[in-house]
Amino acid sequence: MKRLLVAALALAAFLPGIEHAQAQTSSLATVKNRGELICGVSPGLAGFGIPDAQGNWVGLDVDLCRAIAAEIFNDAGKVKFVPLSSKDRFTALQSGEVDLLSRTSTWTMARDTALGLSFSTVNYYDGQAFLVQKKLGVQSALKLDGASICLQQGTTTELNVADFFRANKIKYEVVAFDKGDEAIKAFESGRCDALTDDSSALYALRLKLTAPEDAVVLPEIISKEPLGPVVRSSDMQWINLVKWTHFAMLNAEEFGITKANVDEMLKSTNPEIRRLLGVEGKFGEAVGLSNDWAYRIVKLVGNYGEAFERNVGAGSMLKIARGKNALWTNGGLQYAPPVR
Repeated sequence: MKRLLVAALALAAFLPGIEHAQAQTSSLATVKNRGELICGVSPGLAGFGIPDAQGNWVGLDVDLCRAIAAEIFNDAGKVKFVPLSSKDRFTALQSGEVDLLSRTSTWTMARDTALGLSFSTVNYYDGQAFLVQKKLGVQSALKLDGASICLQQGTTTELNVADFFRANKIKYEVVAFDKGDEAIKAFESGRCDALTDDSSALYALRLKLTAPEDAVVLPEIISKEPLGPVVRSSDMQWINLVKWTHFAMLNAEEFGITKANVDEMLKSTNPEIRRLLGVEGKFGEAVGLSNDWAYRIVKLVGNYGEAFERNVGAGSMLKIARGKNALWTNGGLQYAPPVR
């Protein structure tokens, strides 16, 4: 019995040392030693994260992961994509199964304070809306009194719906599903009157209908849905690296730096451009990267505007207007601090 007690005490003394050693191993060091980034993404949401016809992952969230790989390895292909459901995504990040989430996750106070995770930035400003069949004859969400609503459980969607219908004193019935694909199939089969999700997700899900033109997204936006990458809170260097990846893409767009002209921009006399591209200063060192970190991002992935247009904007099937996701110089909310 005495020997068991001694062993238990020795183990208790040893465990904090293990935890301390783990804390000292940075996410960046882990990724470098592994030789690839592991990124948690959507199981398949057009425009944000989905395999294309050749099996290659594409999307706005996917491009953020590729940008991180580009700045670390000078190779945007060194990423392993792990599709995660809404209910499993945060657990996978907490357990270390993935290095970060880039998966249309809404930044909320509860998530930011109670999970041991941090939302580093917002790469897409969104809001929840409703999709209905045109034949229903409804032009406003305020006319959905008594309607059945299909939604994906395990998301902020459920609470937003409850708040909206309660605030407007109208009744509704929830038809909940684990996956977005299940919800859109139920909507198409007539199991519910409306489907609700983030507006961007509704545009993507509508493409899966047999007749997408027969459905319409109602005009009301019933919530704020700031979507962005999520990392573990224990590693400030990694938080900063992910944050400044997005900021670099925004600053590049603001300065007119693109994949096509980034080499020419290295000759610019603009001090802000020279700092961003690593011609002057040593700003990459602050996040454990080489000083050409932002150059690598733009050269291999592009600026934010390029990523937006090809994935969700005019160059995509979704054709979503920039709106709130335009640069601040064009009336939008996308705004990056300076590199200095």
